[in-house]
Amino acid sequence: MDARAKLERRLTDYVTSLRRYALVLTRDGDRAEDLVQETLTKAIAAADSWQPGSDLRVWLFRILHNTHVSERRRARVREDARLMLPEAVDETDPTKRIELQQVLDALEQLPEAQRQPIVLVALKEMSYAEAARALDVPLGTFYSRLGRGREALRKIVGGMKSTKLRLVV
Repeated sequence: MDARAKLERRLTDYVTSLRRYALVLTRDGDRAEDLVQETLTKAIAAADSWQPGSDLRVWLFRILHNTHVSERRRARVREDARLMLPEAVDETDPTKRIELQQVLDALEQLPEAQRQPIVLVALKEMSYAEAARALDVPLGTFYSRLGRGREALRKIVGGMKSTKLRLVV
């Protein structure tokens, strides 16, 4: 029997424990169940990286924890953006709401090193020097990351032009 089949067969042994841990992390039954399903999906997709004989429980809990942390980070980025945009974007306007969602989705797709400079400058309204100090990187490195992040964001949103987006990209 190959490693993938062995893994899939053993996953059911840990579902109850994963659910309990997910519930502790999320404090919400539906979100906990979604987190467990995402964890199992990722575990099956990454079955080749699991080493038979290693502790499957630890591996699954690490996947669950990392997935939860990633979801929290995405939610925080989204919330930061929403807090900074209300006066510039009327969220009751369906078109503006869709544009805002596209920008937020695009921002989430950026690597952390590119997303952080954009968030600090465009959403936290820091100067370039302040943001570089906050990230503990040289100013030149900060400019490079900001430029690459802006370019990637422009490509992702396909040139969408809204007032706030021009400030970001």
